Amino acid sequence: MRKSPDMTLLIFDCDGVLVDSELLANAALAKLISDLGHPMTTDEAVKVFTGLRLNDVLALAEALLSFPIPADLGAAAGQQLLERFRRELKPVKGVREVVGALPYPRCVASSSTRERVQLSLEVTGLAELFGDRVFSAEQVKHGKPAPDLYLFAARSVGARTTDCIVIEDSTLGIRAAVAAGMGTVGFVGASHAAPELAHQLRMAGARTVVSSMSDLAGAIKDVVEACI
Repeated sequence: MRKSPDMTLLIFDCDGVLVDSELLANAALAKLISDLGHPMTTDEAVKVFTGLRLNDVLALAEALLSFPIPADLGAAAGQQLLERFRRELKPVKGVREVVGALPYPRCVASSSTRERVQLSLEVTGLAELFGDRVFSAEQVKHGKPAPDLYLFAARSVGARTTDCIVIEDSTLGIRAAVAAGMGTVGFVGASHAAPELAHQLRMAGARTVVSSMSDLAGAIKDVVEACI
């Protein structure tokens, strides 16, 4: 059955789409891994970890280190990052105005923990745009690129997968949305986006890619019309 414009549900990733958090988060992760004996830059961490949920990040980091991350160090690093978010985290430029004006229902589905997502939305003034429609990979069995999170979000809101459009900044997220049978818009307007990211998102299955929030409404309209 074809999509009806008034039934469209927008599913936003959080980190790197709504909030400009990837450099902050990956700088902290790179420091932790480097301090434990495996030198890593922030840019390297962005390439390796973006889009993964916490459990998968830890598993991959421990594989690189060849030993478990001490629980106390991991917990301390996590709390330090949240404190830094409270001081420094900013919304992606233009996101509040653009998202607030979009004529579609919306929700957030993020690989981050629910605590981190809620904090990110609150400190950037975006929480009121989504209310309680905020979902975390903590709530599903498999993280991206599995479709579990996006399917869970659609089911929780009561939307059909064919009526959903996902806005994502990671190849893992785009692959998850494609696997879920949803429309896709890639976003490369946050500070961590490398020049090659737009091409990578398209190769992962993004129907269209935008580099500015000002182009998002048009991109979503194009995806909706292509599916009608």
